[in-house]
Amino acid sequence: MTTVKIRNINLGEGLPKIAVPNVGTNENEILSSAKEIASAKPDLMEWRIDYYTDGIKDTDKLIATAKELRNAVGELPILVTFRTKNEGGVLELSEDNYLNLVQTVIENRLGDAVDIELFHDEKRVKSLVEAAHNYNVVVIMSNHDFEKVPAKDVIEFLLKKMAEMGADVPKLGCMPHTAEDVLTLLTATNEVRHEIDNPLITMAMGDIGKVTRVAGQVFGSSLAVGKTSAPGQLSIDDLRNAESYLEIK
Repeated sequence: MTTVKIRNINLGEGLPKIAVPNVGTNENEILSSAKEIASAKPDLMEWRIDYYTDGIKDTDKLIATAKELRNAVGELPILVTFRTKNEGGVLELSEDNYLNLVQTVIENRLGDAVDIELFHDEKRVKSLVEAAHNYNVVVIMSNHDFEKVPAKDVIEFLLKKMAEMGADVPKLGCMPHTAEDVLTLLTATNEVRHEIDNPLITMAMGDIGKVTRVAGQVFGSSLAVGKTSAPGQLSIDDLRNAESYLEIK
């Protein structure tokens, strides 16, 4: 597996990296949360701009907040994500508005990495990936299913499809209902990591999916998310302790 460098971390190397979401709804909340996150010393901060309604409406404000955010967290890597409502986000955007927003994030380098959802106009998505690489922005391409865990062959297809479309890091999250669902995701992740070079991020949500958040090094997922923006998340300390216990040396 090749590694992917996001500012000062290498995904795909050593233990899975830990990301913490910033879900502030205004500039003050965003910057206050950023300082708390930076002091907790995760590996990466995910800025969920779908929570930042005012910034979505005002590009200049979004750019200005991004600059303040960088000052607040120093060298902590930043992943910028607008999660659409269909995939668990909080704000509805039209197809064109979503894609244009991602383009704004990339062209103004609002972060070190950008999340681009897979299921949008394929031609535009490929164009955004190309633009991101031109601007030295890492692409984490994602798909989330909050209802179920897809069949194993579907998971494998989706992860490989993201890689084929130029994603640096394919990401898939899904909702398990049984232990067998969790095993399906882990098995698919383990098989795909032997077939493509990209670091992967996969996670099963909820309490039953917690094992996927701590056993990434064993099965091939390179990042786990802590805190509270999705079901089944653990604290940074809990994640680090569990990952260290399962570390492969």
